Amino acid sequence: MIQRAAILLLATILTGCARPSGHGIVDTDASYKIPAIKSAVAAKDPSAIPQLVSDLDSTDPAVRFYAISGLQRLTGETFNYRYYDEEDARRPAVERWKRWLADSTADRATK
Repeated sequence: MIQRAAILLLATILTGCARPSGHGIVDTDASYKIPAIKSAVAAKDPSAIPQLVSDLDSTDPAVRFYAISGLQRLTGETFNYRYYDEEDARRPAVERWKRWLADSTADRATK
């Protein structure tokens, strides 16, 4: 009985240490986010676009790379965004993306 209780307790503790499922494109961990970006883009999922625009501001250059690559594949646009530029140099392109997103969201709302 004690052995069974110990096994149950250990299983409960180990389950609590596992990363919750359901993480994806909104995850802050690039090792989860990047595969989710790739999957969303491969599925041509337009609902990923707002998060990809947000990810253009990531501190992780790999996340920025996959975000702009995904946006280009989904929209055909880059707005001259370069993931490897310094933050100040990226800022105008990020603002163009945010403006584009706001405009496209407004267009969908009026249709």
